[in-house]
Amino acid sequence: MKPWIPLFLIALSANSLAAEERQPPASIARYFTPPTQWQNDLGSFRSPLEFNDGTLVENQTDWKRRRAEIYQQWQDLMGQWPALIEDQDLEVLGSERRENFVQHKVRFRWLPEESTEGYLLIPDGEGERPAVITVFYEPETAIGKGREGRDFALQLARRGFVVLSIGTTDATAAKTYGLYYPSLDDAQVQPLSMLGYAAANAWHALARRPEVDSDRIGIVGHSFGGKWAMFASCLFDRFACAAWSDPGIVFDNARNSVNYWEPWYLGYHPRPWRKRGLITDSNPAYGLYPKLMQQGRDLHELHALMAPRPFLVSGGSEDPPQRWQALNHTIAVNRLLGYENRVAMTNRPEHSPNAESNAVIYTFFEHFLMNK
Repeated sequence: MKPWIPLFLIALSANSLAAEERQPPASIARYFTPPTQWQNDLGSFRSPLEFNDGTLVENQTDWKRRRAEIYQQWQDLMGQWPALIEDQDLEVLGSERRENFVQHKVRFRWLPEESTEGYLLIPDGEGERPAVITVFYEPETAIGKGREGRDFALQLARRGFVVLSIGTTDATAAKTYGLYYPSLDDAQVQPLSMLGYAAANAWHALARRPEVDSDRIGIVGHSFGGKWAMFASCLFDRFACAAWSDPGIVFDNARNSVNYWEPWYLGYHPRPWRKRGLITDSNPAYGLYPKLMQQGRDLHELHALMAPRPFLVSGGSEDPPQRWQALNHTIAVNRLLGYENRVAMTNRPEHSPNAESNAVIYTFFEHFLMNK
């Protein structure tokens, strides 16, 4: 595996010609341009190109400093990650042949004192290949043993990607969903941020596999997994690209499923937990989330940390076309850096993925990971 050089620094050293060579294929090109109604509409979001002191980012050097400022502020707000677990291998517990790939049951350490199990899918072939990590409530759905349309790992393996499928099986069974460090009753890091940390450890374990090109690892998830994939890819810049399926990419207190205020996301507080549901006077939010609201912060600041790495929002009921107002801010960052066609969004009326929206996800990964 190559030495770790942050990908955003590598990208900043490239010239704009590199961006011109990355034109998306015709089948998905239209999704990189906002509908006319939303073009250049920045909404009421504070620009990530403005430093905390009010000065503006004017060049790439400024952006490096501003990016570090955004990253550090969010880590301070959510709690600092423990040291990443960089020197572990995936432990194979069992294997079976499926179609054009071998499926391994694997175990690895994703928290300092906790291991998890998932599935590693390795397609037939030789040499290093691109890879994707899939995240969800449990790892079985992504390998084709769950609800229709959420089998991202299976579909990507069929297309030649090495895939690692992981999920919060035990926490989901306990209805605590997230990851809590150092413990459920004394979490020092917001659970959604710890999911990002766990995915970063999964990246390190996957990157050590001889079949994997560590420069070509992406991440994808739907709903809860979409939130997980978003925080992981924004906070850990070794993910080369990402697809987020209808997570709710910005705060929205009117949407029951855009529920970042819940204690298993960004509203952690000691138990007993608030009653699940919308924020009301009789059922307020606690912990970090109300502070984020008071400070006027939103998730578009995290999106900007992706630049110039590509990402796709596979939007449904929770991420309608209006979300381009937030995405336009990351488009502005990419343009400052000399990049186009790095932010895309599809839209469907339903929350659930469908064949059309998933086909765009797979083509997106093929374009940005297969063709590097």
